[in-house]
Amino acid sequence: MVNKYFDLIDQTYYFPQESFDLEKDELIFNGIPVMNLIEKYGTPFKMTYLPRIGDQIKKAKNQFNKAMKSLDYDGKYFYCYCTKCCHFSYVLREVLQHDVHLETSSAFDIDLIENLYKNELIDKDQIIVNNGYKPKQYIQNIANLINSGFKNVIPVCDNIYEVDRFDELVHKKCKIGLRVATEEEPSFEFYTSRLGIRSSQIVQFAKEKFKKHKKFELYMVHFFVDTGIKDTAYYWGELKKGINTYIELKKHFPSIKAINIGGGLPIRNSLGFEYDYKYMINQIVKMIRDSCDEAGVDHPDLFTEFGKYTVGESGATIFSVLEQKQQNDSEIWYMVDNSLMNTLPDSWGIAERFILLPINKWHNDYSRINIGGLSCDNSDYYNTEALNQQLFLPRYSREDKEPLFLGFFHTGAYQDALSGYGGIKHCLLPSPKHIIVDRDENGNLVDWIYSEEQTSKDMLKILGYN
Repeated sequence: MVNKYFDLIDQTYYFPQESFDLEKDELIFNGIPVMNLIEKYGTPFKMTYLPRIGDQIKKAKNQFNKAMKSLDYDGKYFYCYCTKCCHFSYVLREVLQHDVHLETSSAFDIDLIENLYKNELIDKDQIIVNNGYKPKQYIQNIANLINSGFKNVIPVCDNIYEVDRFDELVHKKCKIGLRVATEEEPSFEFYTSRLGIRSSQIVQFAKEKFKKHKKFELYMVHFFVDTGIKDTAYYWGELKKGINTYIELKKHFPSIKAINIGGGLPIRNSLGFEYDYKYMINQIVKMIRDSCDEAGVDHPDLFTEFGKYTVGESGATIFSVLEQKQQNDSEIWYMVDNSLMNTLPDSWGIAERFILLPINKWHNDYSRINIGGLSCDNSDYYNTEALNQQLFLPRYSREDKEPLFLGFFHTGAYQDALSGYGGIKHCLLPSPKHIIVDRDENGNLVDWIYSEEQTSKDMLKILGYN
């Protein structure tokens, strides 16, 4: 009877597949021999593979541009990176190499934009879409950008009061957008998103505020379906409503030339992940084209704000198994060398699943396993896959000279922001070291430490101890 971990994967999924391969008994991630990094740096560590970011951007841009060309779509496509997904400088530097624009969410985001300009990574022609609810400081910072000569800042009004606040502070002409509040899925706890302006009042509001306004050019209609871009009646229904709002506004405001559908392209969270990107993108473009043709209005420029899609698949988090514990007749626990709650907060907070694979021992027998983190919290565990309620991993013996190493893959989005990078962690467990992997001009792998593992001195200083 075949009972090896490799055989389980080989029989269950197509393997090897994009980003993942095997060399002898060890995992290769995007061409990176992960065991080499373990031997060089030890565990635990986070890893970011920069070229994956550019690959994702190129794929999405190609799909949208091909769809527009094949469907005789007259508008242009603009790819914006959603900065809140990962603010680190190494990410923005990589993103901006691929003719990408930016989307912001907070006042400090604008300070980040100014820093990028100061370091000549962007110029004042850069398109910057400003989203989210806007407290006083956020509005002030956006106004400062516009007043200082940034030509393509597009504040997207989240409520009916923001226009008056911008009117007080902005001294130059600028484009402006309106966000339409979408309805939530029927299973959600409330009916309508808290973000955006009610669809029933947005046209009348626009007429009252912008019909004779000399400073603001109404340019963009923005809406975002929180559950992502999915082939469901709910998604297509909300997309259609958003398009209809654009069409209705376009009849009154010829200046409106753009639809922004936000983010929502998914990333792979399982080796069995299936998603037809080409079909979904073609259907989005086709629905916009057909609706506009039927109404006799111009095809709008199409904006997206992909964050998780841009950076998610570039990340990985690597652990060693410190110990295995047989807690009853059916449950085996693998205890890893950091907290899962701290390093992968999405897995704890919203039950997000990632691709979990062993780095070594692929030809060992396998068993159902629970993974436990080092904190004292009962919720610090991981025990299911995205497509399966059970988690299987290689068995190993305590007498083995080499430990079992585990990797959580496609963890590049949100984890650092949610866990608080370099701050206080649950049980005072340290943030692991962070390794950047890139390729040089000859295509050879290069790696370096972006940040060392947090020390006790770092934490005690934050807590006020001398």
